[in-house]
Amino acid sequence: MATIAEFLVLILLCTAVKISTAEVHKVGESAGWTVGAANLDYKAWAASKTFLVGDTIVFEYNKQFHNVLQVSLADYRSCNVSSPIASHSSGNDSIPVKRRGHYFFLCGVPGHCAGGQKVDIRVVSLVSAPTSAPTSSPSPLSTLSGLGTPIAPPVRTNLATKTAAMSSLGGIISVLFTVLVL
Repeated sequence: MATIAEFLVLILLCTAVKISTAEVHKVGESAGWTVGAANLDYKAWAASKTFLVGDTIVFEYNKQFHNVLQVSLADYRSCNVSSPIASHSSGNDSIPVKRRGHYFFLCGVPGHCAGGQKVDIRVVSLVSAPTSAPTSSPSPLSTLSGLGTPIAPPVRTNLATKTAAMSSLGGIISVLFTVLVL
């Protein structure tokens, strides 16, 4: 029969596996932030990712030929570069995601936005459950702001995070074990 200490260890280990971590998303992957023959479809790239609050968006590019402007939706649609929300020109810009919603970016060099060098990053704070009708009423804890939309917290794990969590967990477990045994 399992002891209380073993039961606590099992609970803590199960919890450690569910750790959520921020991710770094390099826009355009290996192609980076560019336009022309090497250009990729940034709309498709962004659609293939899940962006969460706490993530970081990285733009890597040749700063002699490109820049990054964060703009409004209207400016994004029209490729208007005259009033950016933020401007970046280091060639290696890291932009932290601090809120949910859309982040609109484009290159301010003439012709680049029209050539496809723009991206709409949609940030979600929670991953929604499928939209099919639930078979029973969702619990108050599983409903976002009373809107009736079932939600589940995002789960991201990676080996480095799990290893760090397990190291911290090891110390906690040994303290708990010592307290319970004594």
